[in-house]
Amino acid sequence: MGQAQPFHPPFEPGIFDFLAARAVDGVEEATSTSYARTLSLPGGHGWFRLSWDRGKLLLDHDVQDPADSPVLVERVRHLFNLDHRPAAADAVLAADPLLAGRVAALPGIRLPGCVDPHEILVRAMVGQQITVAAATTALRGLLVLGTPSNLPHGTLTRLFPSPAQIAGDGRGILRGPQRRIDSLIAVAGMLANGSLSLQASDTPESLAEKLLPLPGIGPWTVGYVSMRVLGSSDIFLPTDSAVRNGYGLLRGDSLAAARSIKPPELARVAEPLRPWRSYATLHFWRVSGERPAGRS
Repeated sequence: MGQAQPFHPPFEPGIFDFLAARAVDGVEEATSTSYARTLSLPGGHGWFRLSWDRGKLLLDHDVQDPADSPVLVERVRHLFNLDHRPAAADAVLAADPLLAGRVAALPGIRLPGCVDPHEILVRAMVGQQITVAAATTALRGLLVLGTPSNLPHGTLTRLFPSPAQIAGDGRGILRGPQRRIDSLIAVAGMLANGSLSLQASDTPESLAEKLLPLPGIGPWTVGYVSMRVLGSSDIFLPTDSAVRNGYGLLRGDSLAAARSIKPPELARVAEPLRPWRSYATLHFWRVSGERPAGRS
């Protein structure tokens, strides 16, 4: 039996599906009620599994260095947004007629975080302008570069490749436009040598200052990284196809009509949802995922 993790109810378990859709075999293992992965910690390697079981969140884990256990728990809590108090966000979103029914059906929706900020930047860059499935396939190809886990557990046998490993050997594995590959290799190199670093102490503004000048990184990537790395509650992605499609489908459009919605309209619609626009984004993604409506 795992250790119960406290959270502020309600807890909407759809975050497990979000992570499962993006899981990289060998590093991650996920279902609609559980998520497990390897990770690198200050004192060595580790793994964890968080499970949703009859209204409780149960954590099993192991670490090479016992001093890393609190670090691992903190990262799990960030990944699953467990310190979020959903009542305030749900109240603002439920006041919007379009979202009221979704909030009533899915109270306590959670913002996916991360266990490694640099990994999220790599994932975001790989996933730009392609589907979730295509991005996951590309990331699985990179897994050969990852270090074998010193603490394997079932199918969890490798670590996600480090920026240094991607910068050194990723060019021969990555596929797609050469410009995109060049950008990813360059950014991985900067992360590896320390000239670029993402920290929990960053803000969306400081991330933008760091990332927007880099070739191959635009506002969508900065916003997505702000959501996942910083847990920023008020990020909206008006150029995201799944946000667009989810909004259109929710208001009753056909998918073809939804695809004609422009980013300025989406941005205007989201203004009254401050300071919880990240959670509105999650609801639109969720609607989009219920239909074959594109990338998130």
